[in-house]
Amino acid sequence: MGYAQLVIGPAGSGKSTYCSKLHEHCTTVGRNIHIINLDPAAENFDYPVAMDIRELVSLDDVMEELGLGPNGGLLYCMEHLEDNLDDWLTEELDNYLDDDYLVFDCPGQIELFSHVPVLKNFVDHLKRKNFNVCAVYLLDSQFMTDVTKFISGCMSSLSAMIQLEVPHVNILSKMDLVAKKKDVEDFLNPEPQVLLSELNQRMAPQFAKLNKSLVELVDNYGMVSFVPLNLRKATSISYVLAQIDTCIQYGEDAEVKIKDFDPEDED
Repeated sequence: MGYAQLVIGPAGSGKSTYCSKLHEHCTTVGRNIHIINLDPAAENFDYPVAMDIRELVSLDDVMEELGLGPNGGLLYCMEHLEDNLDDWLTEELDNYLDDDYLVFDCPGQIELFSHVPVLKNFVDHLKRKNFNVCAVYLLDSQFMTDVTKFISGCMSSLSAMIQLEVPHVNILSKMDLVAKKKDVEDFLNPEPQVLLSELNQRMAPQFAKLNKSLVELVDNYGMVSFVPLNLRKATSISYVLAQIDTCIQYGEDAEVKIKDFDPEDED
């Protein structure tokens, strides 16, 4: 059985930086992982690329040959990947052992993990190849500056969770760049009545029932929660990695011990 992370999230949320620091961390602790680039528009990497979608299709070539723009061209590239899952991807996956750990660095177009079925079919293919898959959704912590953006981030993450139907870990990235960490930490365990009050203050009165439903979805059902990540701290990376490993049952026979996480370590 293989193991895989599907690293997704909006453009600029720090996916490639996360992959780079994760590889660096795992190399330091003597753990072997393989980073795969699934972004046909990527140019530079701070990690060794074990597999590259650009060997199959390049965004620049698609835009030049078909006259498409960046967004349309990227969707075409990903659909081309979908058409070649049984050929190119299967052949590439055959180069890895049954217990290898793969990390897929995905493009940031939100359509790919919200409603277009490309990544869903990609995940299903991995599962048919006997991979345990976890979606790792990154959201820039600097985005979480007020309640409306928090709810927006929750709904975007929830959309990906519903679309992909795999174990899911939501990460607040770039915590090392946040000036007032207390403002972000308030959203890690938010008080529902506070959220609702702030939403009602910011939104027009006709949205009151919608605001109540959204807050109840976030609170009562526990659908979305976020783990803060500071890539400058090995303890923070270790904690996030442990959460993901638990989701995909990696190292379950090794009795991995997970240290309790204290948000104040991020100060």
